[in-house]
Amino acid sequence: MRTTINLPDALATQAKARAAAEGRTFTSLVEEGLRSVLYDDAPERSQPAPLPSFGDPNGRLLVDLADKEALWAALDQ
Repeated sequence: MRTTINLPDALATQAKARAAAEGRTFTSLVEEGLRSVLYDDAPERSQPAPLPSFGDPNGRLLVDLADKEALWAALDQ
């Protein structure tokens, strides 16, 4: 299908330069861009860095948070 699109001059210039540098047509570059927007339903997202963990790997509490003195002692270390 033949169609007309209006692009900012700077964007069109950059796209044409990129297409030429890659040895392809301007149309194929625009087509690839549209496909990536239309068909990538779930863009890849990087996984957040895991939070640091402290304490017993078995899940036992090392300090009773209700015990103020034990809490302050653990914080002072």
